[in-house]
Amino acid sequence: MTDFYDELETRDPELRERALLAALPAQVAHARERCPAYAELLREVDPAAVTSREVLAALPLTRKSALLEAQRAQPPFGGFVATPMAGLARVFASPGPIYEPEGRGPDPWRLARALHAAGVRRGDLVHNSFSYHMTPAGSMLESAAHALGCAVFPAGVGQTEQQVEAIAHLRPRAYTGTPSFLAILLDKASELGRDVSSLACGLVSGEAFPPSLRERVAARGVDAVQCYATADLGLVAYETAAREGLVLDEGVLLEIVRPGTGDPVPPGEVGEVVVTTLASDYPLIRFATGDLSAVMAGSSPCGRTNVRIRGWMGRADQTTKVRGLFVHPSQVAEVVRRHPEIARARLVVASADDQDVATLRCETADGRPELLARVAESVRDLCKVRAEVEAVAPGVLPNDGKVIEDARRYD
Repeated sequence: MTDFYDELETRDPELRERALLAALPAQVAHARERCPAYAELLREVDPAAVTSREVLAALPLTRKSALLEAQRAQPPFGGFVATPMAGLARVFASPGPIYEPEGRGPDPWRLARALHAAGVRRGDLVHNSFSYHMTPAGSMLESAAHALGCAVFPAGVGQTEQQVEAIAHLRPRAYTGTPSFLAILLDKASELGRDVSSLACGLVSGEAFPPSLRERVAARGVDAVQCYATADLGLVAYETAAREGLVLDEGVLLEIVRPGTGDPVPPGEVGEVVVTTLASDYPLIRFATGDLSAVMAGSSPCGRTNVRIRGWMGRADQTTKVRGLFVHPSQVAEVVRRHPEIARARLVVASADDQDVATLRCETADGRPELLARVAESVRDLCKVRAEVEAVAPGVLPNDGKVIEDARRYD
């Protein structure tokens, strides 16, 4: 595959890394100068010093919960948006509600790159089944299609029969929307005897796209790939024809951190996705998505040279109740920090005789009883619950990003 969106996609990885890090000090300075929230969060940070991933990793995380609290205290955007209302094109709402701005520039969510990788080209008609009501997904894909020189049929969600009729009459080449709704449309077309064979490619998002569903739509002639985007960040990563992981967007810096912390994990280990964007309107710095993923080794066979991630692998917020008390991943992480002999740990919560039983499994080469006793005391101090402590060999715990595992049965 040689048809790339631009030359950025095939840059030497070292050149890309240097360019991203070179842009970082100006972005941190921009956020501090234009966003009151970051003026406070980063008040002790010298933007000119933020020139490496190590320095970036020392900056505080921004979580969606913080956006929600800030917006409630200081509407409409909690001091996180750098552009005044007059400079915005639209404002959207996501559950919470959390309000998200859309800038006035072309392709403000940077999704044209993902559409292009999906096979969408200038002059195509795109059937857009993402929602246009309050939430940004419909507009995100429409602006990307316009940036590519495509026309858009703004279908939105629902009205399945009418959407099938529109596809049969208008003959769009591309679909955007959730993968499950694409399958529904294809099934409804068969039921009604309508020809929707014009649909040749698609970019799907918003939910899982398992192999079974991928094969189901491919059997009907639609070659669909997925992308990972959020209402806060825009495009994060996108699938290509190689279908081996998701390639990062060129305008983001990605970190994978241990859940409950801001500490980067070793390459290949599952952790929480943290993203810093180079967007000017909404310059989020170290935004913790709450999603789990992992970096893949090497470059994509499609020829794009950016980092790849494995896609969505679950949620990082594994907070659970143990004997009526909430235990958070950050508390488990603090236990590990207190004991440098521990490489990784997982709190397993099970049930015995209708009572919660907690066991902290620790990867360590030091299984001395005195160490395990000290760790158990730290669990009591930091997590406020009692737990057995079990030493396991390094590398035994699954690489799935879990810090707290709820193994109780609820049936």
